[in-house]
Amino acid sequence: MKYANGANMIIDDTFTNGIKFEGSEGWIFVSRGGEKTTASDPASAYGKALEASDPRILNTPLGGNDLRLPVSNDHHLNWLTSIQTREPAVTTVEEAHRSTSGCIIGWIAMKLQRKLRWNPKAEQFIDDAEANAMLARAERAPYGAFNLKAKA
Repeated sequence: MKYANGANMIIDDTFTNGIKFEGSEGWIFVSRGGEKTTASDPASAYGKALEASDPRILNTPLGGNDLRLPVSNDHHLNWLTSIQTREPAVTTVEEAHRSTSGCIIGWIAMKLQRKLRWNPKAEQFIDDAEANAMLARAERAPYGAFNLKAKA
């Protein structure tokens, strides 16, 4: 995936449970380390949750525009705890939505085996009805039949 800011995110079936970002100063590979999501997952190629083309990328001292993100060792538990305590989760709704969208877009491109163009504002593929049809599926009853106007 190529983002508007020029960053590239590489999703490839040769990687094990991770994403590789490439930029002008090198690359960073982010994964769950050696963790497996399912029993059938292959072992991680990197064995670490974070790897870079140059280790200095990961250890660069903070500068004036640098950002340190909150750490969560268990996103699901963090989300459940935030519901109980009403404290913010480490990931905002928008961040979670965009992260999930990136995964879905990549999955659709791999299924269709072609390049796709995405409009993030419209949240639709550009000029591709087949890809857009894969963005949603029929909802099971009674949710698919739910209509707010009918309840008003």
